[in-house]
Amino acid sequence: MTNSEVKEFTFNVESFRKIPHPQGLYLENKKKAAEMIFVIANVKDIPENLPTGTNPREQNMKTKVATKIKEGLLSENLPFFILNRGMLISAKDVKYDNVNSQITIQFEDYDAHGVIDGGHTYRSIKEYRDSMSDGVDQFVKIEILTGIEDVFEDVAAARNTSVQVQDKAIAELKKKFELIKETIKDEPFSKNIAYKENEEKDIDVSDVLTLLFMFNIDRHSNREKMATSAYSSKQTCVKDYTTMYDKFEDDINDNPYYKMRNIMVDIFKLYEIIETTISQKYREATGGRYGSVKGVEVAKVGASFKSKYYDKTLEHNTPKGFIYPIVGAFRALVEEKDGKYYWKADPFEYYEQLGAALVSDTIERSRTLGNNPNAVGKDTNHWKQLYTNVLTQYLLSQLG
Repeated sequence: MTNSEVKEFTFNVESFRKIPHPQGLYLENKKKAAEMIFVIANVKDIPENLPTGTNPREQNMKTKVATKIKEGLLSENLPFFILNRGMLISAKDVKYDNVNSQITIQFEDYDAHGVIDGGHTYRSIKEYRDSMSDGVDQFVKIEILTGIEDVFEDVAAARNTSVQVQDKAIAELKKKFELIKETIKDEPFSKNIAYKENEEKDIDVSDVLTLLFMFNIDRHSNREKMATSAYSSKQTCVKDYTTMYDKFEDDINDNPYYKMRNIMVDIFKLYEIIETTISQKYREATGGRYGSVKGVEVAKVGASFKSKYYDKTLEHNTPKGFIYPIVGAFRALVEEKDGKYYWKADPFEYYEQLGAALVSDTIERSRTLGNNPNAVGKDTNHWKQLYTNVLTQYLLSQLG
């Protein structure tokens, strides 16, 4: 399935309940509000091929948790739908046929639609339902959320906290973040990064890894390989970092994040300058008022926002969906030489030259997508356009 292919699954359910958004069917921007649907279904009726790419958790069926799920499913006396947490699904739409007691779930955006949580439950159902005793029925609880594309990343993170705890906690325990800590130790934000769960610090290490992921030119080597996962999936970025660490533990020189240490601090400074000047660049390009752009927050009188890494005072809070494609465009200026990443040209000079155009193109793209910064952050074609703009400027400079 491609990321825009619509897929539908229809199956029988025992019960159905829809809970609409408390603020009404439509929000202020005329967009349909999120809805929550709960169903109970016989495990034998659950479809085989529901999309699962949105689930950040790898299903290890040898764990104690997986064993308990299997035992519960195969029990002849205990109700599975009460003992098991069930499944959480994000979908484009859900339709209910109350005559035939069937639902139809529709999926379209496979970066945001699919099984978010309950992957072990879903896999156990598929693997073991044919082994259930004759005459025994078990049921599973399914929660379906629609209209959460704009907040999908937050929902997935909230519902899969245990896997994030495990990934980050183990990585920190095994000192896998020492490379980053050593490289940025002189930066003022270095002490404000939470490497462990529940640390009361402003910056999570997963946010740090999303930025570095954009500049992994071993993985994203050309215009066709855009790092949109930096925006849509923090878990992908955490996994990429830990996987590269493990893969090259015996030869750290081949680790792309080790090669990156030469430009790492500049990446955070680049993010900072884009975040702190984006309103200025928008005015340069359009003469318009940045605070009127949909998705941009304006500080209340007597208050202000702070930049993410260097704690500078800001009048506006800019959606990450605007900033990330612009930052990612400057990967076009990175090359590897003698086992290290280098800038082919000064990214700050290029931002000074191109910033107004990159910002205006990004906000215009948001407008064409329904004033939706989240959609811009996930728009591969927009990332390609900005990357091409930077690359073209560099190539033209070489001709001169």
